[in-house]
Formats: sequence, C-alpha cells, structure tokens
Amino acid sequence: THSEYSLLDGANRLSDLIRKATEFEMPALALTDHGCMFGAWNFHKMARKEGIKPIVGMEAYVAPGDRRDRSRGGPGDRAYYHLVLLARDLQGYKNLCKLSSIGYTEGFYHKPRLDREVLAQYNEGIIVSSACMAGEVARHLQGGNQSGAREAAEWYANVFDGRYYLEVQAHGTPGQAELNQQIFDLSKEIGLPVVATNDAHFCTAGDHEAHDILLCIGLGKDHDDPNRMKYDQGLYFKNADEIAEQFPTNPEVLENTLEIADTVDLVFEKKYYVPEFPVPEDHDNESDYLEHLALEGAKERYGDPLPLEIKERFDYEMGVIKGTGYAGYFLITADFIRWARDNDIPVGPGRGSAAGSLVSYALGITNIDPIRFDLLFERFLNPERISMPDIDIDFCYERRGEVIDYTREKYGKDAVGQIITFGTMKSRAVIKDVGRVLGFEPSETDRIAKLIPNAPGQAFTVQEAVDGLKEVKALYKQDDRHRQLFDYSMTLEGLARHSSVHAAGVVIAPGPIDDYVPVSTQRNSNGSDDDAMVVTQYDMNALEDAGMLKMDFLGLKTLTVIHDSVEIVKARHGKLANPDTGEEYATVDDIPLDDPAVYKMIARGGTAGVFQFESNLANDKLRSMGCDRFEDLVATNALIRPGPLDSGMTDVFIERKLGRQDVAYPHPDLEQILSPTYGVIVYQEQVMRIASELASFTLGEADVLRKAVGKKNAELIKSELNKFVERAVGRGIDEKIAVDLAEQIE
Repeated sequence: THSEYSLLDGANRLSDLIRKATEFEMPALALTDHGCMFGAWNFHKMARKEGIKPIVGMEAYVAPGDRRDRSRGGPGDRAYYHLVLLARDLQGYKNLCKLSSIGYTEGFYHKPRLDREVLAQYNEGIIVSSACMAGEVARHLQGGNQSGAREAAEWYANVFDGRYYLEVQAHGTPGQAELNQQIFDLSKEIGLPVVATNDAHFCTAGDHEAHDILLCIGLGKDHDDPNRMKYDQGLYFKNADEIAEQFPTNPEVLENTLEIADTVDLVFEKKYYVPEFPVPEDHDNESDYLEHLALEGAKERYGDPLPLEIKERFDYEMGVIKGTGYAGYFLITADFIRWARDNDIPVGPGRGSAAGSLVSYALGITNIDPIRFDLLFERFLNPERISMPDIDIDFCYERRGEVIDYTREKYGKDAVGQIITFGTMKSRAVIKDVGRVLGFEPSETDRIAKLIPNAPGQAFTVQEAVDGLKEVKALYKQDDRHRQLFDYSMTLEGLARHSSVHAAGVVIAPGPIDDYVPVSTQRNSNGSDDDAMVVTQYDMNALEDAGMLKMDFLGLKTLTVIHDSVEIVKARHGKLANPDTGEEYATVDDIPLDDPAVYKMIARGGTAGVFQFESNLANDKLRSMGCDRFEDLVATNALIRPGPLDSGMTDVFIERKLGRQDVAYPHPDLEQILSPTYGVIVYQEQVMRIASELASFTLGEADVLRKAVGKKNAELIKSELNKFVERAVGRGIDEKIAVDLAEQIE
C-alpha cells in the first residue's frame, strides 16, 4: 500500500487508507511506501486509534550488487529491485529504521538502495515478501532466468527464516497473470508460502485518472505524451472479495495475509530520548548540577538571598523539572546558548512559552523576567500533562550554522540532525501543476490560480473556490477542459509534493539518530551527494510523539541587523549610549524598555525594520493607540491576529486605552487579571488565570483549556468550556457571566 509519502507516486492519504480498511472490516493494514518511512509513525498512531492493527513497512530498493556501487551497468542491467519489508515487532521496527536510513546515507543512487549485506545484518524481526513485478524474483522469472529466481528466493528464505513469502498480486497489468502462475510454480518447487498483496497507489477505481495526472507531475510529462509511464487501472484499494476472485483455487494466499497480521506485534513504548549531559565530578547527577547552575544564575538576577516569592517559584519549578526528568534538556539548551554568547553570536531574548520559566531565565536560556511580566510556568511545562518542553531560540541569521556545528561536535555528528518537512500541493500550486500536465498555457493557470484567495486565515481550497466564488464556478461550468482541471486539482490538493529541510528544527539524540527514528538525506541544490544533509524521516510532530529532543534554532535577520548596528554606532561614536541623556550601555541588552523617545517614534509610525511590527496593520494599530509603553507593544502583537481582529477586541482595547470607552469587568475578581489590558482578554496567560480564579482550575488544568483554544480543537474546547462554566457557577458566579466569559475565551 502506497500513501502520499511515496512522493508523486502514491495518491492515498493516510486517513483515506485507514477509512477504507475500516469500511472493508479489515483487521490490519500495512503501509509500504517506496524506500522510506516518512508516514510510518503517523500511520501507526492513526490506525491504532481506529482499531486497525498497523503493519509498518516499506517497499525497499535493493541493489543487485554492493549498495555503494554507483557505476552505470550495461544495457539491461538494473540499478535496483523492489522488496517488501514489514516490521514484526519492536526489534524489527528498529532494524527497519536502520535499513531505511542506510538506503539514504550509504546506498543512494537514483533511489535509496540496500543490498544483501545489510539485509542479512539487520534481518531480525522483519517479515519479507518478494514484491511486485519489479522484485528480484519476478524480474528473473519474467526474463526466463529460473535459476536466478530460485537462487534469490532461497537466499531470502534462508536469511529471513520462516519470515519470507513469495508474492502474487491481483491486478491486470500486462504479464501479471503469467507471473503469478510462475510464482505458484516456484513455490511448489522450493516449498515457500505465497501471499497475495494489493499494490494500492490510489484509493478507488475512479481515482485512476487523477493518479495518472499525479504521475505526470512527478515525471514532468504531458498527459497526452504516448511514451510516458502509465499505471494499471486496477492499482486501487480493493476489498477481500475482489482479491479472492483473482485466486479462486489458492485461498491460502489470503489466509497468509492474516497469518502475517497475527504475527505482527508492534507497540511503541512512550519514552523520551534525551542525551546525557556531561556533569562535573563534584556533582552527583544532572538534576544536582542543574539546580546549582540555576541557583547561581537566580542570585545574579534577583540578589542573594533570593526574595521569598522568587525562592518559592524557583523551588516549585525545580521540583517539576526534576520530577519529569528534564534536567538534561535544560543543561543542553543552556550550554549551547552560553557557547553562542561566549563566541559573540547574537541570541534572542526568548520567545514562546519558555519565557514563562524562571529557571530558564536564571540559566540565561531566556532574557525575560517571568515575574515582572506575570508569565506562567505551567504554559511551558505542565506537571499535570507532561510532554517534552519546547524551546525556540533565535540566533543571528548569518551564524546559526555555527551553533548547530557546535552541538554536532559535542554530542556526535550522527546524533544531531535537521528535521524533514513536506511541501504540499496547495490550492494555487495544484492548479498550476495540473494545468501544465493538461496543456494549459502558464498564463492561463496563473490567472485562474490568482482567483483563489490564499492569504493567511482567508485561504480557500479549490473545492471552496468552485462552490463559493462566482468567477471560479463559471470557469468550472465553462467546458470539459476547465472541469477536468478543477476536478483533478480537488482530488490531488493537499497531497505531499516534495520533502525539504525544516527552516529551524534540529533533533539531538542520545546516540546515532537512526537508533531511534529513520533518517534520510537532502541533496545539495546541484543534486550531488557531496555533503548531503542528514534529516529525520519524521516531521516535527511525529518526532515529538516519538519522544525525541527537538529544538528550533531560528535564524533571525533582525538579530544580525541589531548586532551590526551596534558595531557601527560603537565604531562611529566610540560607545553605545543614549543620544539624548548620554547614558552608556555595555550591551544592547542593557538598554531600558522605557525610553520615551522610542515610543514617540513608534506612535508616529516609525516601525520600519522593527521585528513583528513592520506590517501596515501593526503600524496602524500602534499609531491609533498612541503607543507609549512596552506593554502596548506586547498587547499589539497579540491583538493583530485574526481572532481578536474579527471579534472587535482590538478596537475595544484601543478605545479603552484612549479613554473613549469605559473599562468594565464582568466580575470583580477579573480586575486584577485584566486591568493591564483594560478589561480585554488578550493573552493566553489571562485565560489560564481566569479559569483558575473563577472556576478553581489548577494552573495545569487551565493550561489544557489554553491549549485547546490555541490549537482550535473544537471537541476539547467544548468539553473544557463546559467544565469552566459548571465550576464557575458552582463557585457562585452568575451563569450568564460564566457563559459570556466562555464565549470570549472561545
């Protein structure tokens, strides 16, 4: 079964495959994408959720000789054969990860290739079948080389003892029926079991034409090219009866599919994989060393002895960090940030939920005081719903690579890698791709594509455009040519089109990454293998589920500009100082946040080059409110998002700040929480505080509500807000007030 992760070859979404398996009452389903495991983790998770046993596998490419041999063979020689590999258990999954990785890192030549050497080395726990018409056994049989077919089958049967099957398929590709009979004959001759498989590249028989278009996109061919590759119409997801009809005298080939499914027992253990941080001899362990460093840092930030409020917050956070076992995570992060600063690499002050951690502030991971800005630790690390912390770090755009190189040197080149991401065929792009294949002129598809809105928060799918936009609907009805363009585009929209490297994501493993998850390589822009970049085969979300330590090393041009500007000022004036007061600053971090001249500049629209405030929208709102304090900048950053803009909250905030509208609080307990924002709910921390104060949520429970709202999880939002209203009313809050607050939060 091939999903969209058999890039530009499979047209099946994982959800569609699982839906079909459920519809056909299949107990199990295998995923065997070409040479990769890109979709394996998500497939396993989604299938188990729907009660389908997931069989994780891949259709591997096997070199006829040494996997490292990239010499061109003679006429008729093949660069690779196909082979189906399935993980029987956890050891099989680990070996599958190794094999898939080796195909990219050692055997890549047109495709990620394995060879018999590594198949033998990593055979444990893997079930194998001889694959399609492109398999080694099949190629030999089709070429009349009976002895070659027998030798290959016997070699695999010997290495994968009791785990090797010859394979027949139920579709009408020319030569398939003859090959099936040859496979049955070989089976009788050497006593090997035969299994029937369904080589599904698209979901239903009606999707064949759309899949054909997808192939053309991948191959760069025109649809009417008579010499291009075409797939059989029968390569769709069939039910058991359709397969059985093809093998009326060999029911055992279907029974063997159930035998394989029964054999498979792959359950992923929920673990987190964090490298060990080297701890000095005078400290017992990571937790002890972390507490020492953090306490020293806190004393530098807040004074010695620590104020009682700071000490209580410090002890609480350290207790949670120790209890969750994440001390190593903080040590690793603090270490490479310290290295960057020591090497004069500009580092951002911190972004996201990590700014809510006092320990992060004490360690120098962030440079934002969570006490001063009333930021909540539970938003960063929720003790009631433990998940790996997530720290995003901004580095100078020009020197970000040096920090990644440092982590590679410290933890091992094969233990640090970047993260894959998948580009999908979005509405405008799929129109252009499909249009090219169908023979539309580029100017035609450009004009059509531009009719479909794609602005953030207002993007239309092709289906939505056809249904809801008069001009697009008219084109759809204009003629068969345009109808085809839109129909194929609707079918293919959203499928993965290509893989690339995530702009910021880095994963750090306790050892070689492919001991934990599969890796692939990204070729250089010239297509050469020299210094090909190693990236994970799983994307950011799957890596998080798999328990891997991932971080965002963001390259921020603004930091580079600030750094260069400071150097220019120092070179010109000999110092970094306030031009009005003459006050000198050792570093840019020492510049205060309350300089009136800065806010006068911003209030009159001087935000060109200011990170996150350059847009016309941000500039307009800052001028409208007469921005005169740092808190106005913080609020504006939250208020110029689609939700607050659409609900009118942004304008209410501005009117109240300017005194044109009275500040009102639905309940007296809200005044302390909402007074900094004039009674308007602006921040997620305020949502958490409201849930805590009015409905007696713990801050851990309140974080679940915050996350539901932030992720727009409708089902969870409804559940959590119902709980909020019920608890608030139970505490004596008027139901109308509770319901109104719930609606504002939503």
